[in-house]
Amino acid sequence: MPDPGRLMLGEKMKGNSGLMVGHVFSYESLVHAVAGAAGSVTAMTIFYPLDTARLRLQVDEKMKAQSTPKILAKIIKEEGLAAVYRSWFSVISSLCCSNFVYFYTFNTLKAVWVKGQASTNGKDLVMGFISGVVNVLVTTPLWVVNTRLKLQGSNLRNDDIRQTDYKGILDAVTQIVRNEGAPALWSSTFPSLLLVFNPAIQFMFYEGLKRQLMRGRTEQLFSLEVFIIGAIAKAIATTVTYPLQTVQSLLRFGQQRMGPENRMLGSLRSVIYLLSQRVKRQGFMGLYKGLEAKLLQTVLTSALMFLIYEKITGFIFRIMGVMPRLGD
Repeated sequence: MPDPGRLMLGEKMKGNSGLMVGHVFSYESLVHAVAGAAGSVTAMTIFYPLDTARLRLQVDEKMKAQSTPKILAKIIKEEGLAAVYRSWFSVISSLCCSNFVYFYTFNTLKAVWVKGQASTNGKDLVMGFISGVVNVLVTTPLWVVNTRLKLQGSNLRNDDIRQTDYKGILDAVTQIVRNEGAPALWSSTFPSLLLVFNPAIQFMFYEGLKRQLMRGRTEQLFSLEVFIIGAIAKAIATTVTYPLQTVQSLLRFGQQRMGPENRMLGSLRSVIYLLSQRVKRQGFMGLYKGLEAKLLQTVLTSALMFLIYEKITGFIFRIMGVMPRLGD
């Protein structure tokens, strides 16, 4: 005769397992992921030229640090208007996949861990970090490819940079694997893993500021409030992690002729080597070359992304009759 205790335990475990699966493959997580991806794609498309200026300053060591408008004017004059939108489709595709993975993972962790309780800054930071790790491991090859495509055909002045000739995303992947090996697709993994603190810090400040503004209120945040806290959160995260973002761009570009002893793709040794070379050639402030363009682009993009994200999730939840908690 079956043991009633074991049957009850088995049913409980089965129920918990079903609940966990329900959280992982939930409608709400999908809505958050789609809204986050749509918001990021729209915002990046609008401010894409600013990202072009930032990337050029990070990679081209001989380009003088100038104001963003001057950099864009120089690029347009030398390479044409289309140059500031070079590789748009590749970047947008990568960004869409990246934000879908990040928002889905973050909101799934939130559903599993928080479970209706009040979230905290510490939990937001941990969930943001884990989401960032998952995102990096899944989407790094896309970012390696789009960085190279975006710089292809640019008038780069570095003596130690080789130009490439890729016909598109698939051709770039094929050539990289054939000429450099599959690990080259994950060449910026180590600094990217360090940089998961960027979105983790961003989400921690965003969620924290959002909770503070929602305290004692019964309605959702105004659009301007969402835009401002999104901008503040991203500005803090970007400033703290910018030197690593510069190294990340150099490793993704992959055309630096480093000595054999420093060709440990994406390793700590490569990061230290590139940071030391940048300081040696341009001084400490060389680590922050392009920060103005990056802040202008990333702060505006992030603020608009969060605004669109909140509007889309709110709209879909309303029409589907789903009522998320205020402050979610």
